[in-house]
Amino acid sequence: MNQPTGAPPRTRVVEIVVPVHNEQRVLATSVRRLHDYLTRTFPYGFRITVADNASTDGTWEIATALARELPSVHAVHLARKGRGRALRQVWRESAADVVSYMDVDLSTDLDAFLPLVAPLLSGHSDLAIGTRLSSAANVVRGPKRELISRAYNLLLVIALGARFSDAQCGFKAVRTEVAQALLPAVEDEEWFFDTELLLLAERHGLRIHEVPVDWVDDPDSRVDIVRTALDDLRGMLRVATSGARAVVPGGRAGGRGRQAELPPGMARQLPIFAIIGVCCTLAYLGLFLLLRLVMPALAANAVALLATAIANTAANRRFTFGVTGRAGAVRHQLEGGLAFLIGLGLSTGGLAVLHLAVPSPPTGAELAAVVAANALATLVRFLLLRAWVFNPSRRTR
Repeated sequence: MNQPTGAPPRTRVVEIVVPVHNEQRVLATSVRRLHDYLTRTFPYGFRITVADNASTDGTWEIATALARELPSVHAVHLARKGRGRALRQVWRESAADVVSYMDVDLSTDLDAFLPLVAPLLSGHSDLAIGTRLSSAANVVRGPKRELISRAYNLLLVIALGARFSDAQCGFKAVRTEVAQALLPAVEDEEWFFDTELLLLAERHGLRIHEVPVDWVDDPDSRVDIVRTALDDLRGMLRVATSGARAVVPGGRAGGRGRQAELPPGMARQLPIFAIIGVCCTLAYLGLFLLLRLVMPALAANAVALLATAIANTAANRRFTFGVTGRAGAVRHQLEGGLAFLIGLGLSTGGLAVLHLAVPSPPTGAELAAVVAANALATLVRFLLLRAWVFNPSRRTR
C-alpha cells in the first residue's frame, strides 16, 4: 500500500485491475500515470494489479518490471484470454475493501475515480459504473461507436429491463464482498462479463451508482466490434432465460431485488424479439446506406423500412410468437403494416426536421435520426404484435 511520508495511515484499500492483452505500446506509460495520480491525490490505500491475458508480445515483461519498480503495483499472468476471466481471478482473491478496473488506455479521466469508489467505501452503494451516456458526460468518439453503444444499451433496457445507462464503459467498481458473492453466478469470461454482473446485481436489488465521465475514444482499440456484438446478443439471450441466483451479503437476494412478474410468455418473447430487431436494424441500415446513393433520404428510408418490416413481421411470427403454417400469414403482414406506418411516420418526421435544421446533413446525422425514431417504433411494434396481431385469444377464435 502506497502513501506519502508523514501522511496519516490509509485504512481502506481499493484494488484497481488493469486487464491487458498485447499492450506493450501503452502499458508502462499508463501504469506510471495511474500510480502517480493515485499517490498524489487518492485519500485511500490502493493496489494496482496488471492482469496479463495471455499476451504474446512484451507485455508480461513490462508488467513484471513495473511491479518491481513501483510500490503497490503487482502483476498477474493468465494463460487464456478474456477480460472477464482476468477480473474474476483477481477480484476473487482480493483482500481490498473495493475492487475495480479500468482500461489500459485510461480513456476515462482519472478525476472520476474517487467519485466512483467513494459511495462504495461509505456503504451507500454496492456497485459503481462510469457512464458516457449521461447528459453530464463529456465524450469524444466516432459516430459508429456512439451508435453501437447507444443501440446496445437501449436493447438492454427494452429486452431485459436494465435500469443502468452504460454497460460497456471500462470504468467500474464493486464492494469486494458483493463481487465475491456474485462471481459464481456470472458465466461469461470475456466482454459480456460486465453486463452480466450488472444485470445479476439488479436482479438482486443491489444499488448501482453512476458517475458521468469525461471519456476520449482510443483510436487504436483492439476490440472486434462484430464478434463482440454477437457474443453480447448470445449473452443477453442466456441471461434472459436463466434463473441464476447468488448469495448476496445482507440478505438482499430475493428481497427488494425481486422483480415484478412479467405477463405469461413475455420473458421468453422479449429477448427473441430483441435479437430479431437488432438483425433487422442492421439490415435496414445497410439497405438505407445503399439506397441513399441513388435516391433521396426520405425515399431510401421508406423502401428500406418496408423491406425490413416485412422480414421482421415474418421472423417474429415464426420465432417470437410461435405461429407456423400459411394460415393467416397475409393478414399478419397487413396488420403488422401498422407498425411499419408508425415507424415510417417517426423516421420521416425525424429526417424532415433534420433537413430543415441542416440543409445538407452528413450521412451520420441521418443515420442517427432514423435509428432514434426506429428505436421508439420498435417498442410500439412489440406491444402491437403481442397485444393484437399475434394475441393468442384472436388465434383461438
